[in-house]
Amino acid sequence: MTDALAIRHVAFEDMGTFSSVLSEYGIDLQYMDAGIDRLDRIDPHGPDLLVVLGGPIGADAEQHYPFILDELKLLECRLEAGLPTLGICLGAQLMARALGSRVYPGAAGEIGWQPLTLTQAGLDSCLKHLDGGRTAMLHWHGDTFDLPMGASLLASTDLCRNQVYSWGRSALAFQCHPEIQGASFERWLIGHANEIAANGLSVSTLRADTARLGGILEAQSAMCFSAWLEKAGLRPGQLE
Repeated sequence: MTDALAIRHVAFEDMGTFSSVLSEYGIDLQYMDAGIDRLDRIDPHGPDLLVVLGGPIGADAEQHYPFILDELKLLECRLEAGLPTLGICLGAQLMARALGSRVYPGAAGEIGWQPLTLTQAGLDSCLKHLDGGRTAMLHWHGDTFDLPMGASLLASTDLCRNQVYSWGRSALAFQCHPEIQGASFERWLIGHANEIAANGLSVSTLRADTARLGGILEAQSAMCFSAWLEKAGLRPGQLE
């Protein structure tokens, strides 16, 4: 049985749209919760797919959240071995750190819906399904990172150059949130209420934009993720 392990930092930032794709492919999904489960006991070579999800803590906050060091060690081993690895938001930042890059506050926070601008490498990859001409994208971050050495930049926005990158054949990292599902977005509005208020954003606008744009993103993200799984060797027919 092919399996995927997702490390979750807050309950409402889960696999979202990607979970249904895994189910369709017959890939068993399990979660481990950072700060609760023993991440240091994970066999780096065990899961067929490792996903590190988002969360409101900093990728360099190991002084307060020591489990970050466990995640970095896990990612270092996965990436060195060339095993399928996916990072989303905080996960993308941790992947960048594991690859030797710096993570730091961005010039401005980026919260809300904004289309991606793809590089030529992005247009030639699974990211073509998330091109700004096809769908908008949800963003929710304040930090950014330097592009890791050897990585391919796939997408940017005006506020954040390093939005999506690939590394090797089987590692993909999103600073943005392609996994978001409109049906569960209310949990984000509740869980990030303080951040929304601190940035002077409108809950009503975020809710309305997600209702208008979320369905299109879900469909496009499913195609993107499916294409990436196939490239990583996890498509149906390769699962035995």
